[in-house]
Amino acid sequence: MANAATTAKTLTFVIPAYNMESYLDRCVNSILSASDTQDIEVLIVDDGSKDGTLAYAQKLERNNPGIVRAIHQENKGHGGAVNTGLAAARGMYVKVVDADDWVDPQAINTVMATLRAQREAAKPIDMLVTNYVYDKVAKRHKHTVNFRRVIPAGRVLGWDDLGHFGLAQYIIMHALTFRTQVVRDSGLKLPEHTFYVDFYYSYQPFPWVSRIQYLDVPFYHYFIGREGQSVQTDVMIRRVDQLRLVNRLMTEATPERGTVPDGLYRYMIHFLAIESCVTSVFLILSRDKANYAKKRELWAALDEYSPAIGHDVRGKLMSRAINLPGKSGRWLVRNGYAIAEKVVGFN
Repeated sequence: MANAATTAKTLTFVIPAYNMESYLDRCVNSILSASDTQDIEVLIVDDGSKDGTLAYAQKLERNNPGIVRAIHQENKGHGGAVNTGLAAARGMYVKVVDADDWVDPQAINTVMATLRAQREAAKPIDMLVTNYVYDKVAKRHKHTVNFRRVIPAGRVLGWDDLGHFGLAQYIIMHALTFRTQVVRDSGLKLPEHTFYVDFYYSYQPFPWVSRIQYLDVPFYHYFIGREGQSVQTDVMIRRVDQLRLVNRLMTEATPERGTVPDGLYRYMIHFLAIESCVTSVFLILSRDKANYAKKRELWAALDEYSPAIGHDVRGKLMSRAINLPGKSGRWLVRNGYAIAEKVVGFN
């Protein structure tokens, strides 16, 4: 177990960066706004950028010795960059922050105080959950995702202490800070040259997590709406096969009922259903008959992996809705997606 005696830093921020020179300053400076940065590590993983990302990361390293480290690698995609950062992390805890995102200057001190307290704990928490903000370009109202109705704040919990998550509510990468050793013990290896691996990052390690704490603070700012971003609808349609790959990996990482706490199984089924539905939405939005067949294959693969897991995932309300048959079912999905996007602005 990582502890104060063997770990030099409390928290490592892993920043995967590909052609992010113009965003790095905001991201890194938001972390360095903490009142005490000596036990913070910032790893900027330059993923074979073609702009000045590496040079700027090295400048930040020179200006912040002992805190910022610049790591260069040949391009391996977002997942490959996160893998490199996780392997190099020296913090007791680790958090991934995409280079065009940032953390909240007010919330970071609360988060750090909570994590520092774990260094002296006999049984430190395995996972910290915090809120995140959809910070969309040109959108005045910023939607904040919180978990206060499903996770009691401020105390150590187990999976069975969590409530029932809402229809489209789940704990994504932006909300997570893991104990580094938990991630390593889980054997997490993100696929390279693949987008949307944050789904898998926010899923595969969970059976190794037993002690959870929630802080009701908006720690992460998720910057969306810039041109060419991976979460734009047209981009996700083009890359839908990568969503299918992530879905397969998540399916294979799902434990059978009875092998993990009931609360964990319930949550993982909920999240797997969400990712299966998200992938299905973009297969439907493509208006491509070949993708309609891929959608049927995705749901059949769940049953083939485990009839019990397939049954439980299919039983969720969202799963039943996404599988409404024929043209009318696809029409409802397309219009439901359009309404949701306008309300939340997630793309």
